[in-house]
Amino acid sequence: MKTHYRWMRSVLFAGAIALLLSCGGGGGGGSAGSLGTLSSSSSSNGSGSSAGTGSSGSTTGTDGTGTAGGTDGSGSTDGTSTAGNGSDDGSGVGSGGTGVSTADATGVGAVGGLGSIILNGVRYDTDTATTSLEDTPELQIGMSVRIAGKIDSEFTAATAQQVVSAAELRGAVSAIDVSGGSFVVMGTTVTVDNATIWSGANSLDQVIAGSVVQVWGLPSAPGSLRATRVELKPASAEPLVTGIVQNLDLIGQRFTLGQLTVQYSGAVFSGGIDQTTLAEGAIVRVRGSLAPVAGIFTAAKVQGWYAIPKQNAAALQLAGVITNYNGIGDFKVLGTAIDASNAQVTGGPSTSIGNGVKVELDGFMSNGVLVVKKLRIRNIPGTGGPVAFTLIGAIGNYQSPSSFVVKGQLVNASGGATVFENGTVADLANGRRVTVVGDTVVDGVLIAQRVSFTQP
Repeated sequence: MKTHYRWMRSVLFAGAIALLLSCGGGGGGGSAGSLGTLSSSSSSNGSGSSAGTGSSGSTTGTDGTGTAGGTDGSGSTDGTSTAGNGSDDGSGVGSGGTGVSTADATGVGAVGGLGSIILNGVRYDTDTATTSLEDTPELQIGMSVRIAGKIDSEFTAATAQQVVSAAELRGAVSAIDVSGGSFVVMGTTVTVDNATIWSGANSLDQVIAGSVVQVWGLPSAPGSLRATRVELKPASAEPLVTGIVQNLDLIGQRFTLGQLTVQYSGAVFSGGIDQTTLAEGAIVRVRGSLAPVAGIFTAAKVQGWYAIPKQNAAALQLAGVITNYNGIGDFKVLGTAIDASNAQVTGGPSTSIGNGVKVELDGFMSNGVLVVKKLRIRNIPGTGGPVAFTLIGAIGNYQSPSSFVVKGQLVNASGGATVFENGTVADLANGRRVTVVGDTVVDGVLIAQRVSFTQP
């Protein structure tokens, strides 16, 4: 009889352990983002798990806005939703093939870089991911992105099945406020911080009114966008604006994005949204062929923004700017309701959390709310925040310590403050694998603070 009881206890204990391992856990802190480029020709099918829910199928068309296929709607009851949330990402738990429990996951934020892709502190292996890029031939540091795939229970390592990226804003600059760190494009106020990457200029004080810029960023309050990358573009570039739908007029077929009125009667809808599902509070991209006239923008395309899953147990990484702050357990990021009351907070004091603070969040959805396990503060208005970019890969196009390429990103490691690990500056050469870390990009070149050599 005692032997029988011992056997029963062993079975119950093993079952409990299996159940615990199958449940997704909370967020990881993570390394600084890494950077580089990823060609839009990146190929092959999404990697699926033999267990858990189905992998995300690419529905991307010529506009590059496709999201993972599914049936979950995107409507949010809090008045700010993400359009086109046709995704079944995050609804189950499966095996990633490594013996570590993994969950279907979605990551939305700005790319710190590639090696494969590091998003919100987590490195996503992209070897088998399908990739859809718009507004750029290759993914670069600071570009906004949505990744669907698998992630481990501690949010420390992941495999991407689908990568989607497109710019948020393109048009002529007006109302530049250098001291306040903002400018206006097509009725949208763009704010910058110390992590904003510039291409064609090194800072806001080099931008002049009338310049055409292309901006990647994270929508915050209505009519506002936090820029993660700003590029000066030719004046012929077609206009683009992203924001939160307000003042929707179904009869007149128009709505406002910030100070801009969008007329969509002749527009083509895509990205998981159409005229019947367009709703107040949805986040959309709108493309046109001509610049706005008297504050009215004629839309050629209306596209759903990056889909954010709402179903229970969806694992979610989210980066953005806090809005609607009513306390640590009640605020929003990218229109998603957030409860971080039990989260581990890093990057600054929890007392600094509030409206306008840029954060990275790891957690799981529960009844339409992202319950956060880890919150990383990335920028506090007036204070700033930690910035670091990392390149992981082989050196190419080596000319000198001040000019070589890793993952498509130019690097300068000639500074006297650059620290070399497992080697010296004399070891820099084509084909040598390195990890490069820096916090500044000047004229499109990453200034290396540390170069670590990977032993052959």
